[in-house]
Amino acid sequence: MGRMSRAMKARDNKLRKVAAAVIERQGKVLVARRRPGLVAGGLWEFPGGKVEEGEDVEKCLARELEEELGVRARVGDFLCSVPFVGSSASFELVVHRAELRSDAFRLTDHDEVRWLEPAEMDESLFSKPDRPVVRMLAGRRVPGTRREGRGA
Repeated sequence: MGRMSRAMKARDNKLRKVAAAVIERQGKVLVARRRPGLVAGGLWEFPGGKVEEGEDVEKCLARELEEELGVRARVGDFLCSVPFVGSSASFELVVHRAELRSDAFRLTDHDEVRWLEPAEMDESLFSKPDRPVVRMLAGRRVPGTRREGRGA
């Protein structure tokens, strides 16, 4: 038989979930830049990570924020969900609001964090799965089911 396209694989298989946090403080949102050499290295993202088998999104976010940024957080309300089909990965980005319980960052997968106002976020500097969230926060577009290009 022939090879299945990415779209066919995504349709036939349940998309893996990746969790991301929108952490707001005084009108600004915390963003983190991926370290060079990692997938999407040099691009900005909303912090988070892969949801493990049997783990819920809220627990995943709390774990990932502690592992990758060294901070404790309270995970809040669901914000949006963005399906992503790229050349190297396909997943559903599930975004929740979160509140930091500590500010002493210890970065592992990132080389910088910044607090940015949504209007000053340049979506071209973000990883492709995060771009619809940037647009939503800036009031430019609400995430939907549209697929976002290729790659991470």
